[in-house]
Amino acid sequence: MAALELDLFLCRTDNFGVLVHDLASGATASIDAPEEQPILEALERRGWTLTHILTTHHHGDHVAANVALKDRFGATIIGPAAEASSIPGIDKSVRHGERFDFAGHPVDVIETPGHTAGHICFHLPEDKLLFAADTLFALGCGRLFEGTPETMWQSLSRLLALPDDTTVYFGHEYTLSNAHFAVTIDPDNAELKARAAEIEETRCDGGFTAPTTIGLEKRTNPFLRAADPKIRARLSMEGAADAAVFAEIRKRKDNF
Repeated sequence: MAALELDLFLCRTDNFGVLVHDLASGATASIDAPEEQPILEALERRGWTLTHILTTHHHGDHVAANVALKDRFGATIIGPAAEASSIPGIDKSVRHGERFDFAGHPVDVIETPGHTAGHICFHLPEDKLLFAADTLFALGCGRLFEGTPETMWQSLSRLLALPDDTTVYFGHEYTLSNAHFAVTIDPDNAELKARAAEIEETRCDGGFTAPTTIGLEKRTNPFLRAADPKIRARLSMEGAADAAVFAEIRKRKDNF
């Protein structure tokens, strides 16, 4: 199986654009389509031609350029069946547990409702890649616009089950704000404090904080650490269910 090359760049204000390119076939996928011009510039810079758009959810800052890019390149748009009616230009609908092929690379569909009711993530198991969009961020998770804390916790638990060495690309550069919040929830976590300092330096230098890994998030992201005894004690929720602890963390972040 040929290697994949990835190109990461900013769209809009803080959306990440990601292009995924198969060296052997020349196939190139955009993970979501937040804004046409930055995607065109990235394609031009790399000399790639867009063949696919992998859409994670229906929010405008993730689908705004779908139709323009499809008209220009004839790209195939693949997105969540549960939100198909809200995905501009969609060609193929996929559901949880389905697997499809991108240029010889298996892609597993993981439904992760919570941020939106039909949000999906794309997992490439043989490439150890996850495109999590607005379900999981570095040191954070998406706001619950269309789901309950229980639903979102179930979604995050699906991602927690992936191998630690899975590389995670996410939808927004929110990491510095997430780091400032995370240390209020898990202040005794030495790895988190070191990571927060590194993030501060990276952002001051204009660098990106994507990608991350499942393992790193499991060790430092409070939204994935609802079972941690120190976090539970800090929240005075020692006997609560994991979903309830997660709900409290999400509530505090919404008001941070």
